[in-house]
Amino acid sequence: MADDLNNDGIRDRDTTVERTTIVDTGGDRGSGGVISVVLLILVLLVLAFLFRDQLGFGGDRTEISVPDKIDINVN
Repeated sequence: MADDLNNDGIRDRDTTVERTTIVDTGGDRGSGGVISVVLLILVLLVLAFLFRDQLGFGGDRTEISVPDKIDINVN
């Protein structure tokens, strides 16, 4: 008998008792830090894109100088 709590043959409990277990996992302690780091990286990337000319990351033209003649002296 499942409801005989002290094994005396008498049903001690007439109804089923519902139990709720709450497990505290700590919540979202680290998510705020992760979000702030991601936002900081995004802001730095946007600023680097906006000021790429001043930072030397790119320009509006590319100049390549190739010499017309290369002198090689072999002794």
